[in-house]
Amino acid sequence: MTYTNLLAQLKSQDNWLITTHKGPDGDAVGSVVAWAALAQQLGKNYLIVFPDQPAAYLCPFLESYNWEVFAQENSYTQQQLLFALDYNAPGRVGDPMSVFLTDSNATKVMLDHHPEPADFCEYKISDTAACSTTEVIYKTLEKLDLVHLLNEPMAKGLYLGLVTDTGSFRFPSVSAYTHRMVVALLETGLQHFLIHEAVYDVNSVTRLQLRGYAIAEKLELFADKRIGLISLSKEELKRFAYQKGDTEGLVNVILSIEGYEVGVFLMETDEGVKLSFRSKGGRFVNAFAQKYFAGGGHQYAAGGFSSGTLTEVLPLLKNLLDQL
Repeated sequence: MTYTNLLAQLKSQDNWLITTHKGPDGDAVGSVVAWAALAQQLGKNYLIVFPDQPAAYLCPFLESYNWEVFAQENSYTQQQLLFALDYNAPGRVGDPMSVFLTDSNATKVMLDHHPEPADFCEYKISDTAACSTTEVIYKTLEKLDLVHLLNEPMAKGLYLGLVTDTGSFRFPSVSAYTHRMVVALLETGLQHFLIHEAVYDVNSVTRLQLRGYAIAEKLELFADKRIGLISLSKEELKRFAYQKGDTEGLVNVILSIEGYEVGVFLMETDEGVKLSFRSKGGRFVNAFAQKYFAGGGHQYAAGGFSSGTLTEVLPLLKNLLDQL
């Protein structure tokens, strides 16, 4: 792949399909917003397609853009370029969208920062050292000589990805380049504090009650292993009128406890149990998530899944804690 060839594709193809992974987080939404803003700058027709509905707190960032949740009955055959943003394998979009992704005749372009990318795109831009996919996008704009198109709407998406995927710039993946990028984003007139407010200051009473309950009643600490975990059943989530996004960042609370280096959050759904792993201090969680819970991710942030119930998965996890 050469950036010259990719630039030629961007300029010559007028119909873009912009996609991201299932359960889109801030980096996913920020990436598609930034890329859609680029499409607008270049005068392209575009459509953002999510595998499932984004969390309510992220939807306001999408208000000025054309987007929808994937519908199998829609063919999406008019799109000439398909962008895979913030994911590195077709399975990350879930069924049935992964089938469409594999079968699509569109030219595919990956921009991502997760390790071990699969080979399913004609153009693959994978930078595992980047703190977020929005950082990968900004670097790509520089290499394509398109950074002059950076405007406030694009900066809004790029900053959203940065702030959410770096824990507000506190994770080890943040570099001097990251902060130089922030300078460029602020110079567009971006009001960065509004993004922080939109992400972190949108709590409902039931969301705060759920988080308080999780910390007060469901936090389990394994001091000898420096590991903490929180688990929530379907019944507990229902009791607090759970909405998508209500548990976002809860796993990081465990890492804020002095002396603790690994946090695990388990959430029961109708399909099974979702697991989130976070770590610090040289303890990596991605290999563990991949080996035992069909997951993966970054060294310090990974996810997994088990088709069992919470009462089945929780003791299984506890028996494996020595492997973390």
